Amino acid sequence: MSAAKPLVVRHVEELRSKISELKSRTAPGRGAGAPPLRVGFVPTMGYLHDGHAELVRRARAECDVVVVSVFVNPLQFGPGEDFTSYPRDLDRDVGLLAGQRTDIVFIPEATELYPAGADTAVVVGAVAQPLEGESRPGHFRGVATVVTMLFNAVSPHVAYFGEKDWQQLQVVKQFVRDLHMPVEIIGVPTVRESDGLAMSSRNVRLDPDERTAALCVPRALAAARKAYAKGTRSPEVLERTMMDVLNREKRAKVDYAVVVDATTLRPPANKKAELRALVAARVGKVRLIDNSAL
Repeated sequence: MSAAKPLVVRHVEELRSKISELKSRTAPGRGAGAPPLRVGFVPTMGYLHDGHAELVRRARAECDVVVVSVFVNPLQFGPGEDFTSYPRDLDRDVGLLAGQRTDIVFIPEATELYPAGADTAVVVGAVAQPLEGESRPGHFRGVATVVTMLFNAVSPHVAYFGEKDWQQLQVVKQFVRDLHMPVEIIGVPTVRESDGLAMSSRNVRLDPDERTAALCVPRALAAARKAYAKGTRSPEVLERTMMDVLNREKRAKVDYAVVVDATTLRPPANKKAELRALVAARVGKVRLIDNSAL
């Protein structure tokens, strides 16, 4: 199924009804006994960019029905964070999604997902505790709760998440495994600007000088990759390599620059562990996160 203009849905029951109807169909040309239409899902917080578009393109290529949610989730923002100033433009988002042949756009109000009296949350364990878990207490509780709600509403066969939010991707994979959810989680490589900065909805809040300063983040990751390629394997040495780059940019306030086990987000337990470099830094009022495989 695809249409020039996506169907905009604002209520869970309407969404479930429409997806149930679609799942009961068989794709044209598959013949009797063929499996039902495959539903792909891309959860977003809106103010979409080409990184989001890449997720939708991947879903469109692999699925029969593509559903995208646009919801700025208040539960994953802490006190003093940028919930109220987070960029929003629904008309722009729906237009971009139409261009990517999205079938359904789910745009709920907060009261739709969190009605009066709602008192349940999904809390993930060890993988959610370090890094973003330390810097933003309660953040992953909000992420896991809303993504669980969205999975329950959409019932997708597969869901797509950007690798820029690497820890979030591991958190989602963890609770999907633990709760035996029948959805496949696919990570899609980070989409970058021509100068290497990871695409993010928050980038629009950087002024020109801050935008230049923000490049210290991808440069630090590039330095770690270069050192690793030359034979450096010590996480401590690789972390110092990144900090050397970050500290040269006086406008950047570093939260963390670490090299950890790519799956557990903890120090590697052995030399065979797959390593991931992760950086978080604030430039002006914007908090940037990025990461790279080593």
